[in-house]
Amino acid sequence: MKNYQKYTRLYHLPPVSGFEWTKKDYIDKAPVWCSVDLRDGNQALIVPMSLQEKIDFFKMLVKIGFKEIEIGFPAASETEYQFARALIEQDLIPDDVTIQVLTQAREHIIRKTFEALKGARKAVVHLYNSTSVEQREQVFHKSREEILQIAVDGALMLKELAKETEGNFLFEYSPESFHGTEVEYALEVCNAVIAIWQPTAEKKVIINIPATVETAMPHIYASQIEYMCSHLNSRENIIVSLHPHNDRGCGVADAELGVLAGADRIEGTLFGNGERTGNVDIVTLAMNLFSYGVDPKLDFTDMPYICQNYEEFTGMRVYERNPYSGALVFAAFSGSHQDAIAKGMQWKNDYQTPHWKVPYLPIDPQDVGRNYDADVIRINSQSGKGGVGYILEQKYGLYLPAKMREAMGYTAKNVSDKAHKELSHDEIFKVFKDKYEDITSPLNITECHFKQNDGIEATVTVNYNNDIKICRACGNGRLDAVSNALRDGIGMDYTLITYQEHALEKSSKSKAIAYVGIEDGNNHVAWGAGVNPDIIKASIQALVTAINNMLEGVSE
Repeated sequence: MKNYQKYTRLYHLPPVSGFEWTKKDYIDKAPVWCSVDLRDGNQALIVPMSLQEKIDFFKMLVKIGFKEIEIGFPAASETEYQFARALIEQDLIPDDVTIQVLTQAREHIIRKTFEALKGARKAVVHLYNSTSVEQREQVFHKSREEILQIAVDGALMLKELAKETEGNFLFEYSPESFHGTEVEYALEVCNAVIAIWQPTAEKKVIINIPATVETAMPHIYASQIEYMCSHLNSRENIIVSLHPHNDRGCGVADAELGVLAGADRIEGTLFGNGERTGNVDIVTLAMNLFSYGVDPKLDFTDMPYICQNYEEFTGMRVYERNPYSGALVFAAFSGSHQDAIAKGMQWKNDYQTPHWKVPYLPIDPQDVGRNYDADVIRINSQSGKGGVGYILEQKYGLYLPAKMREAMGYTAKNVSDKAHKELSHDEIFKVFKDKYEDITSPLNITECHFKQNDGIEATVTVNYNNDIKICRACGNGRLDAVSNALRDGIGMDYTLITYQEHALEKSSKSKAIAYVGIEDGNNHVAWGAGVNPDIIKASIQALVTAINNMLEGVSE
């Protein structure tokens, strides 16, 4: 690709790194979560949310279980300011939830921020200023000392105004554009801020390490976090927070490795909405923990409801293949996948295993409000016998013989392929009924009587191509006798190879279904099914359908 030479690595390695985090294989407890959907997520929308939409979104975040929610940048717009006032004045903030607001290290912005927070029971004031080489040189034209002084002056003002303003305030600081900042310099700035705020065990300070623009690989970010965690002053009274963006598509990996490296807290949005490629996706992070048997401390048991509301509030869309939340993430179209899932589900039911271990499904879809029938097995031209059989069993109570299930799978695939679309469950059921049930042309049995002799004698009235004929034969059972009568009287050349029956409990306990498979002289197998309260009539109907399918060339 042309022009690759004009790019270079813009991140900075820490002076030393112990790589201790590489010795951990998973995260054993949930970090502190802070949703920034209402600030970082909102500012990235083409049309930012209205005041009421923000209030409704806030209520949903509380319902999910977030205890820390960044509600906005009060000095940025009147809506942002009024939102903060509405939450406080209408007493919409639960006692166990802390709101958070963002402010630049500029005096008039900080003052406006505290005006918006007056009377807050508990609020985090999040101060930031850019510290990267590019920002210092190209935007601010300031030295390292001058940039450090901006952070110090802002920290002093927060401390002063917190004393003057009614409310309970905690402090957070971010060296914005951290990836582009020399790590030892970012540490120097953070420690200077910590020295002013003097955190205690009762009133800790949040130091947030943002991947404002993700320019480093995740292991580099983790090494940077490990260095910061090891060298921050008053570490025991510091909450190290991460704010990963997703410019390289590695936001989730950044967050997970950052927590392994010592971070305590994550700022992100539900589905990764944010500037450019977005913030880290908290749903994915939380559900990754869940899939390892770790309580994420957030409730996503009704994912469809959350997705629907999110889309209404933001005008954004949850991508169909988004991990855990997308409409198609549990959907298996592939025949081999469907077969494995169906067998895995059966194995789980048979052995009542305590842990979830179903092939191709990292978690149980029901745990996030999805269901097997509608969301897991989906049928199109790529599907196979396992998926079609699973749907017919689970939704319609049809337990087809193995070879008939295979034939039905090919039939459904062909219908889907010709229509060039996915088949709904009802459409699959219709395909089954159209192809394998109650086909009475060109052959039909209009009347049938049985007599007990040495075996069973059947007298069958047959309409074959509008020619009425009465046929008689004996057999070792009623179906065998009818079959023999047709073979002898009409001159049919086939062998009855499969017969199976069961009650149709899903539709009516008074009905039964029979399946019949026959093989002609060329080893082609044809299938039929019959449904009737009388199992003998059902089996005869199945045989008639199988014969008609054989005559019409509908076989395996």
